[in-house]
Amino acid sequence: MRRNNGTLNSQLARVISETGHTDQLVVTDAGLPIPSTVERVDLAIRKNLPRFLDLLDAVLDEVSIEAALLSEEIRQHSPDMLAAIEERLAKFGIVAEFVPHDAFKATTADARAAVRSGEFTPYANVLLTAGVVY
Repeated sequence: MRRNNGTLNSQLARVISETGHTDQLVVTDAGLPIPSTVERVDLAIRKNLPRFLDLLDAVLDEVSIEAALLSEEIRQHSPDMLAAIEERLAKFGIVAEFVPHDAFKATTADARAAVRSGEFTPYANVLLTAGVVY
């Protein structure tokens, strides 16, 4: 067993360790459709367990990111969630880009993996592009 406080889920730990520069990871709510070609790390247990923000924090603790993409619709439907996501991204100097939700879903087809939370807040999804640590 790992001694550090990093990710305990073995599949997620593997995906994170295999993620390279420009690879994309999607952290999702419970409802985002995940293309069959994208590896699914399904951590959802029940409604709102785990929460999206907890999962996002865990990923951001271990993955260097250089960009983030969100659905435009989060602005109207979940402004509090958007503010929380933007606050986290700002710590890394990242300003999110926005596209319509249909375009967001299409973009996820190229992701390295999708990490699914149990979140029931609409449009709580972010596509992260991995950066480098040097």
